[in-house]
Amino acid sequence: MKRWLGCGGVAAIVVLMFLGALLWGVSVYNQFTRKEVQVDSAWSEVENNYQRRSDLVPNLVATVKGAADFERGTLEAVIAARAKATQMVVSPEVLNDPQKFKQFQQVQGELSSALSRLMAVVENYPQLKANQNYLDLQNQLEGTENRIAVARKRFNDAVADYNTAIKVFPGVVVARALGKGAKPFFEAEAGAEKAPKVQF
Repeated sequence: MKRWLGCGGVAAIVVLMFLGALLWGVSVYNQFTRKEVQVDSAWSEVENNYQRRSDLVPNLVATVKGAADFERGTLEAVIAARAKATQMVVSPEVLNDPQKFKQFQQVQGELSSALSRLMAVVENYPQLKANQNYLDLQNQLEGTENRIAVARKRFNDAVADYNTAIKVFPGVVVARALGKGAKPFFEAEAGAEKAPKVQF
């Protein structure tokens, strides 16, 4: 026993401990990477649904413009909000920049608000409410708003999972060593989680 614990035995124990720590570190790193990929994937779903909504807006505006006496200011607000939302270049890197992430949330919130106002104003135009084109677009928009809410929830779930993994011990040790920081949650404005409501 004393011979085994000699110089060579101690070295073997140190090497085994080092290899064990290295394997553990690699395992934790891989866990972080998987969770980060899940966050990025959930973010892509959020982006895709916002893009779908932006793609619907021009058709909706064109249909509503057909009503001769429709409020011009309401349409201009929707057009401006959409332009602002589509001008913002969004990439997964936004998730690591709280300012850009907050800006993304803000411009999308402005578009949601403008669309809600548009839907409310349409209530005063029976010819629009009877227009099949408008009804189809309104249904697509409402479905898209619901998809956005689901995508934001999935994103927040993935962020919660990732943030928990990098903040609990012993993973926090590896996270700090790798410079892994928490990802921001999507915090929609009050009422933004609901699709625009239009009653016929």
